Amino acid sequence: MLTSYLSNLIIKGGVAPVFADPKEFGLRPEDVSFETSDGATLRGWLFRGSGTGIVVQSHFGVQCSRCGYTPKGKGMSPLWGEDIQFLRHIRAFVDAGYSVLAYDTRNHGNSDEAQDGWVSWGPTERLDVLAAVRFVTFHPDYADSSIGLLSICMGLASTTYAYGEEDGLANIPNIKALLGVQPLLYSDFMTNVMRLPGFLRNWVDTRNSERTGVDLPHTSFMPHVHKINVPTLLVQNRQDPFPDLRNVEAYFDALTVDKQMLWLDLEPKRAAAYAHMTQSPQFMIDFFDAHL
Repeated sequence: MLTSYLSNLIIKGGVAPVFADPKEFGLRPEDVSFETSDGATLRGWLFRGSGTGIVVQSHFGVQCSRCGYTPKGKGMSPLWGEDIQFLRHIRAFVDAGYSVLAYDTRNHGNSDEAQDGWVSWGPTERLDVLAAVRFVTFHPDYADSSIGLLSICMGLASTTYAYGEEDGLANIPNIKALLGVQPLLYSDFMTNVMRLPGFLRNWVDTRNSERTGVDLPHTSFMPHVHKINVPTLLVQNRQDPFPDLRNVEAYFDALTVDKQMLWLDLEPKRAAAYAHMTQSPQFMIDFFDAHL
């Protein structure tokens, strides 16, 4: 019972509602859906900008959706005390001329449940990133557009795994830039956040691996980082208690492209960087302006 409860906290989706209305931000997106290679239907919003560039946003996992994060229904110790409205930075992107595809990863928001609802922290969700980028690539209005990837936490893990695919993101020439926010290894989360005694951690790791079909303690996106082939901006809060910052530095060091590291000094909470990016989006617009 305890093992299953702890496992649910780590890999159970379904606490990521689409809680915000774009109309509240003066936005009127098109509702879109597309299918992954393994048959999951993903749903999202397509916001149309006046320019030729389009940003594909891949959100963080378990507690997030296309529109961000809400603490409602998250218990006594939520990740962040108030809503994190991704629609704020999407509004800024659209005002800057960019179109945006914001979609719900499988088992989040309004997208299909897959793998019995379990979240694999990127190895399976890589198929969602690939499907989203291919949807844009083959869309008649965006076939010739430059694509920027905004990949957040699990979204960045998924994107990195997708670069490791033989027929993956590295083979899509329209992708021109990647903005990655706070990469996090499963092993760092288990060590720094869950802090379980050894025997219990082994039980939870085994349960998580059984449920997801992925050997989570021994699976990492790090071997795929060097396959990223577009200019990359990596963003990380120095005070974030979740990662081992040496692994964030190792991610940056493994990049073999034009790269920038943006260290933020925010309060010591994981979600502080997510709130910052949506409240102060100009650095993201500047980065995409330089590359798309």
